[in-house]
Amino acid sequence: MKKILFIVSALVLTMAAGTGCTGAKSGGDAGDTLRMKYAGRISIIEHEGYSKVVIADPWTEGRTLHTYILAQRGDKSLTDDSLKSIAPEATVVRTPLRKALITTSVHCALAGELGCAAAVGGVCDIRYISLPWVKEGVKDGSIRDCGSAMAPAIETIIDLAPDAIFLSPFQNSGGYGRIENLGVPIIEMADYMETSAMGRAEWMKFYGMLFGAEEKAQALFDKTDSAYCELKAKAAGNGEKSGGAKSVVMDKLVGAVWYVPGGGSTVGRMLRDAGYAYPWQDDASAGSLSLSLETVLEKASDADVWLFRYDSPQPMTRSVLLSENAGYAQFKAFKTGELYGCNTATSNFYEETPFHPERLLRDFITILRPGLGLGQPRYFVKVK
Repeated sequence: MKKILFIVSALVLTMAAGTGCTGAKSGGDAGDTLRMKYAGRISIIEHEGYSKVVIADPWTEGRTLHTYILAQRGDKSLTDDSLKSIAPEATVVRTPLRKALITTSVHCALAGELGCAAAVGGVCDIRYISLPWVKEGVKDGSIRDCGSAMAPAIETIIDLAPDAIFLSPFQNSGGYGRIENLGVPIIEMADYMETSAMGRAEWMKFYGMLFGAEEKAQALFDKTDSAYCELKAKAAGNGEKSGGAKSVVMDKLVGAVWYVPGGGSTVGRMLRDAGYAYPWQDDASAGSLSLSLETVLEKASDADVWLFRYDSPQPMTRSVLLSENAGYAQFKAFKTGELYGCNTATSNFYEETPFHPERLLRDFITILRPGLGLGQPRYFVKVK
């Protein structure tokens, strides 16, 4: 189940036609609001000496999930008590963070890309993290292995004494257990609940603030945004010249269930940005649909392209697919050989795509329009 949740949260996309001035500020009575170009679940208001960050509850309209007050470490002019008086419900976080416990590989990767690897003091679920510098850090003891995110090693965390703990919130999870009683600020990483890829990627601005890397985060976001928009425009222009779009079906069975991205999901939108016709594009679901093989066949057996992810020490083959389920042979894409697999066990798919959606979009476009000269796909390989 954890792997499914991770997959759903890891694949994201953008409505690249969004408007707004990236990084612009607007004056207001309460401070300067950092305008978000795509993100809809986070707001940042900068005041003199501190910033207020409000994260909207993804599951309850109009409700706040968490409020933070970020203030510079060592600034004695603003005490924690005085900051709490500004927003009693807020969690005060002193920045830049120096020793954070980060429970997901994707946020570890972002910290490293922002030049803040030294601020990662602990991790969870090390077996799911493929980043060499994290593995080496755990090996030499500079990064503490704090067990599983679902059942963290509390004594190890106490010994680590982190200045913040990064956790992923889930609906009806019942809270974070004993971790909530440690007196350490909990950073709720709700970025995966954004409804567009660039919306999720834009959260890097918030994480950059936490690590004291605001300028690097802004520059990285601007570069990512520009690349995504350029790719989307290229796909649209080529699609107009080449006529009708090819149709695509995503993923494969997990047990007896096929989790199909809804038309309103980040994946569904990204496929549309790439120029594909998607059988479920009229479905407004922002998450995934739980379907049977028979239902998928009824809707998408004639799909021109089949893209799926899997986790295996060995490359996927057509024969292995058929050994999993002989029904796969009924898909047009299987018959024509237009099927492509992404092995998440041997690629940095999960670490990269949430904050680099342009890389995944490039893969989608490259497979659909190989004549555009975008090079070889980064994650997906043709299954033989």
